[in-house]
Amino acid sequence: MFEERFAYAERSSSVRWMIGGVRVHLDLGSGVPASEQVRTGIARAIRRGRLLPGERLPTVRELAAELRLAANTVAKAYRKLEADGLVVGRGRHGTYVADVLPVSPDEARTRLVEAARTYARRARQLGVDGKTALQAVRRALERD
Repeated sequence: MFEERFAYAERSSSVRWMIGGVRVHLDLGSGVPASEQVRTGIARAIRRGRLLPGERLPTVRELAAELRLAANTVAKAYRKLEADGLVVGRGRHGTYVADVLPVSPDEARTRLVEAARTYARRARQLGVDGKTALQAVRRALERD
């Protein structure tokens, strides 16, 4: 197993992988520990809204196999993400993106404005008027 991972690292020091439709970059030759790169990539995807609340992450074993890393490396990244409040481990049921992120009120407002602008652009792109777009937001807030 070690030789296989080592050979893989020699073949390609850069790995791109998908998690929940999000592409994350892992540079095996950067000197930054792989666990930190995994943690940073997932954290960035969560903070940018590419991984949504309640979305299930791959199991430690699945992600480790995909990245050709030791399971303990991925587990370490998941533990740090959980300590940071970005994910919630539910034992045998898996690891999920936290429903509420640990952000300051100012940061939450800034991100909400960004999300609203993105939504408004998408609504215009779809040819939806403002009244219909607001109704869709109200319905979504009532359901969640």
